[in-house]
Amino acid sequence: MELRVLRYFLTVAREGSMTAAADFLHVTQPTLSRQLKDLEQELGKKLFIRSSHSIILTDEGMLLRKRAEEIVDMVDKLETEFSSMEETISGDVYIGGGETEVMRHIALVVKDLRSTYPNIRYHLYSGNEDDVTERLDKGLLDFGILIQPADLSKYNYIDIPGKDVWGVVMRKDSPLSSKNTIQVVDLLNVPVICSRQAMKQTFSKNEFADWFGDDFEKLNVVTTYNLAFNAAIMVDEGIGYAITLDKLVNTSSDSNLCFRPLEPRLESGLNIVWKKHQVFSAAASMFLKEIQAKFRNSFSAV
Repeated sequence: MELRVLRYFLTVAREGSMTAAADFLHVTQPTLSRQLKDLEQELGKKLFIRSSHSIILTDEGMLLRKRAEEIVDMVDKLETEFSSMEETISGDVYIGGGETEVMRHIALVVKDLRSTYPNIRYHLYSGNEDDVTERLDKGLLDFGILIQPADLSKYNYIDIPGKDVWGVVMRKDSPLSSKNTIQVVDLLNVPVICSRQAMKQTFSKNEFADWFGDDFEKLNVVTTYNLAFNAAIMVDEGIGYAITLDKLVNTSSDSNLCFRPLEPRLESGLNIVWKKHQVFSAAASMFLKEIQAKFRNSFSAV
């Protein structure tokens, strides 16, 4: 299976048309069609459903698209790493993480590094723990930023200074908005929108679940989410109350929403993680050294 043919396949999948893809790739349509037929024969699966004006991916085609994107990303990353092996440090650092105000600490590290190594580029990927660790394990990311509770058993990690505060985002005209803080009892009889990661029961210690105690199972969870922006839209439309971290949702004076912290106060720490025995590019190694220097009291390797 040739990388060039995978790139052809991805272009056809993206354009949705053999004609448009051929124009984009500057190849003839018969050449492109023949290459993709050869790919289907090699895999022994039909990848497209063809019509006179468009193509639709089959289930096998959807799977190949996902895997081909990962392969091409990995090859592009590898080529960049080798091309950056020069006296002047350059290259790319790939960082994945959830939404958090504590990302500002990472931004300050990047800012300091750019003053000395302006040729290093940084690529941010947003997602929840499952999204980030999957890409990390496949080598598509150099580093992941995980919000506690998280499974750190497979990784080396550094604790990032600062903590995120948990609370409830609600409409300003909702009954609970008159309260300064939100207690467990306030949430038992209202529809709740909750983070899927926080609800996981697979961790040996889940401070989020511990905060609710025996009442955790009594919550009326009507919606779950992995990123807070979409949860805020659900709140704005009156679907429920979102339990989330502070400063992720617009609760300014011109917003319909407000934030109230939990009582007793509940905070989550964060970790920047990387695979054990990871071989880094020069750019990623420099980033790690800067992280370790700034957060040296928090380094853990097991």
